[in-house]
Amino acid sequence: MAVLVERFARRDGSEQSGSVEQEASINGSPEVRHEMVAGRGVEAIVNSLSKWVVSILFASIILLRHDGTALWGIIGSVSNSALSVVLKRILNQARPATTSRTDPGMPSTHAQSISFISVFAVLSVMEWLGTSKVSLFLSFHIIASGLYFIRLRVSQKLHTSSQVVVGAIVGSVFCIFWYTMWNSLLLEAFESSLVLQISVFLVAAALTLAFATHVVLNWFRNDK
Repeated sequence: MAVLVERFARRDGSEQSGSVEQEASINGSPEVRHEMVAGRGVEAIVNSLSKWVVSILFASIILLRHDGTALWGIIGSVSNSALSVVLKRILNQARPATTSRTDPGMPSTHAQSISFISVFAVLSVMEWLGTSKVSLFLSFHIIASGLYFIRLRVSQKLHTSSQVVVGAIVGSVFCIFWYTMWNSLLLEAFESSLVLQISVFLVAAALTLAFATHVVLNWFRNDK
């Protein structure tokens, strides 16, 4: 009986050892390493495209609205980005050591901008459609997409988790504040004052032109 127990023990141990060795061999195989690198490459591509996807979403909302709230949203989006720059200089927290970028990382400007635009889009959808299955469906996918793009900033080691969380919170709160201020304090005056309408339009147009110029200059600078 003791001999049988010993044989079973040896066989079980050898099977476990073989499975561990096989798993280690698989994980270290060139095929798996290639798949892991390819996966990270796909996320890197999606991360680089995320700002354009979010910008297209924001532009679509602006064109669909084509009203004072849309102009106010443009001003708020640029102001939100400027706020992020100011906060970065004040907090002056370094990015992860794995990235070559040397500018401060707290809060994440991408996370802050994506959150602002996502919340603005959700508020617009809820304003148009009310609380319905369609509006909730659209809002869920907008928020889910925004969160995925924000997570990529961490997985690509461009920001720490705390940097993107703070950026997301600041962007969301600032958007709600900006949207509420418009509806509570400025909307009625905007609808009754031609001077205010022209002023808001000119400010929004100037900020849009300045932001577009900034993006193009950065693109050419990074392309060199």
